[in-house]
Amino acid sequence: MSDLDPETRKTLRPRTRLVYAGRKPEEQFGYVNTPIYRGSTVLSPTAADLRRGDARFTYGTEGTPTTEALETAWSELAGAAGTVLVPTGLAAIALALMTALSAGDHLLVTDSAYRPTRRFCDGYLKRMNVETEYYDPTLGAGVATLMRPNTRAILVEAPGSQTFEMQDVPAIADVAHAHGACVIMDNTWATPLFFPPHARGVDLAIEAGTKYLSGHSDLMLGLVSANEAWNGRLRETYGLFAMNAGPEDCFLALRGLRTLELRLREAERQGLAMANWFMTRPEVKDVLHPALPHDPGHAIWKRDFLGSSGLFSVILHPVSQAAVDAFLDSLQLFGMGYSWGGYESLVIPFDCSRYRTATHWSPGGPGLRFQIGLEDVADLQADLERAFAVMVEAAGK
Repeated sequence: MSDLDPETRKTLRPRTRLVYAGRKPEEQFGYVNTPIYRGSTVLSPTAADLRRGDARFTYGTEGTPTTEALETAWSELAGAAGTVLVPTGLAAIALALMTALSAGDHLLVTDSAYRPTRRFCDGYLKRMNVETEYYDPTLGAGVATLMRPNTRAILVEAPGSQTFEMQDVPAIADVAHAHGACVIMDNTWATPLFFPPHARGVDLAIEAGTKYLSGHSDLMLGLVSANEAWNGRLRETYGLFAMNAGPEDCFLALRGLRTLELRLREAERQGLAMANWFMTRPEVKDVLHPALPHDPGHAIWKRDFLGSSGLFSVILHPVSQAAVDAFLDSLQLFGMGYSWGGYESLVIPFDCSRYRTATHWSPGGPGLRFQIGLEDVADLQADLERAFAVMVEAAGK
């Protein structure tokens, strides 16, 4: 078997690229998968080599064959100049922000961002004298009205966490770049397979590998990929913090990478089937899913995205908290947990009204975020039907 030449690699479709990206069996004694390299110390053969410090690997925090394989594969998938790996998705968010920002800077963050992102901005960045301003996620090019001379970055997330608003990322990127600002995107929902971030104007793209890249709810990992303009600064910041990911997690992520498209396509199919089913339920007021034609962000999703995942939200008609709790507690196939992207179905209640600041969140009923796993759709629907019956009964008491 000969190596893939660069020209052939460019012609490969995503599913094929996922199989071969980052793999070098000839360097691993012919083994298909790059093994787990655990280690801190890397020996130099001579004193001259030690002084030069230009070996491929010099110390554990600067990379191993395992981390290099995943970084290379992810950069190819994302269309990036480079990628770094960190222990968690939140660490990836923190690293991207610290790469782009300095004391005295102004940061714009979508009001629909992942809540731990808000905590990091309102806590750590505030202590570092970085001012965070939240904006309406539907602004698009209108974000230009919020730009200041010291605005150094705009953080987007599409769709929004829990509330699933779409953002016009290319339009926001045009505004940011016209003002010399960096565009940072949390792209975990779509992954680069369904939203190629750097082709859409994103400078630093964040992925929680804990989610779909893992696919099995058994690892913690974050990835930050960069375009050519920001790759050097990202790598420098990463080196200063040395917040490298664990080798076992990187190995599991590489394994998950090979089947990522297959699982994402199934997640999309399952998710849409369930979202459409929820639309028929009398207990449901609305379904927040950008791939549904009625969704306010559907046109942007259809223009910029290549698919959707299995995560979306449902707004119930007004009902008591006790009734919602009865619904959740009676579910047998939906666990209650704060992650997603694995093979199991999950649900959590949410209420953004307590912390959104740039927009008013008042959907007219309780919110539930669903992660649709790989169970049979008919079984999931039967489980929900039973739980809805319990909720209606509890509401009538």
